[in-house]
Order: sequence, then structure tokens, then C-alpha cells
Amino acid sequence: SESIWVETEKPISVLQARDAFSNAEGLVLMDDPSKKEYPMPLFLQGKDDVYVGRIRKDLADENGLTFWVVSDQIRKGAALNAVQIAQWLLENDKSSFKVHKKRR
Repeated sequence: SESIWVETEKPISVLQARDAFSNAEGLVLMDDPSKKEYPMPLFLQGKDDVYVGRIRKDLADENGLTFWVVSDQIRKGAALNAVQIAQWLLENDKSSFKVHKKRR
């Protein structure tokens, strides 16, 4: 789990961020302030998805947002995440990504 702060080039509303998160593959939006619903590590172990919630405007920066992210670090940690990043790069950014054979 971690609290994340981002600064965007242009202001972004909480609703825009929620929409972007809800449409992102591998992310699950869990953010219903009226029901006090947000991601909690205790209940999300054993899952591959990344859960995001507690999305707030940064009061000190009009282009800033803060949010809370939870994932199972054993399942979504380095191994699965590295594979998913490599897959994305191979599919979307062929110009700057090269696969090198391991030297022995």
C-alpha cells in the first residue's frame, strides 16, 4: 500500500481521475467516500489487480492529486509487474524497447 501524489500538466478533477482509473486495465476503482469504501490491504491479498481509492485534489497545488493504492506485493510485485510492462512496451513502444539476449 502507498499514498501517491501526482502533479499533472493541466488541472484534472477527481471525476476525471476516477474515470481514467475505472477504465485502466488491471486497476480496480474502490472509492466511495459516502460509504467510506476504499482499498484496504487486509482484504485484498491474493489478487493480481491494483486497487485505487481515496482520490483527492491536492489543496496546495491546483494540478495535484493524491490517492491511495493497494496491491498484493507478492502477486503484483516485481515479477508480474515486470512481465506486464515488457508486454506493453513490446506492443506499444517498439521504437525504444529492445530485447537483449542474456550473456553467459
